[in-house]
Amino acid sequence: QVQLVESGGGLVQAGGSLRLSCAASGRTLSNNGMGWFRQAPGKEREFVATISWSGGTTYYADSVKGRFIISRDNAKNTVYLQMNSLKAEDTAVYYCAARRQSGIGITKYEYDYWGQGTQVTVSS
Repeated sequence: QVQLVESGGGLVQAGGSLRLSCAASGRTLSNNGMGWFRQAPGKEREFVATISWSGGTTYYADSVKGRFIISRDNAKNTVYLQMNSLKAEDTAVYYCAARRQSGIGITKYEYDYWGQGTQVTVSS
């Protein structure tokens, strides 16, 4: 059974930065596509960023493109989301997810494993 644990969330002022981490346990995910999603109160869970198994392919939601960077360290079985120039509208619970397939995925239906989420709050 795969377990994903997010960390690094918190309270930050607008314009600031945070780095989220997602550590996987149970088995290696070095052959799996990974992604980050977020869900604000009263809203649907939305796609943020995704990365292929090798890290060679990444894709971002338009709302975060140029500000967020997804990366992975397969030796550590960990995926990261570097968030810069944060805005109040980035406030949400951020979820890490893993696919059984090796490529990227941009919808929540393409993911098979989910973490419990970490809260990110950006004050304006």
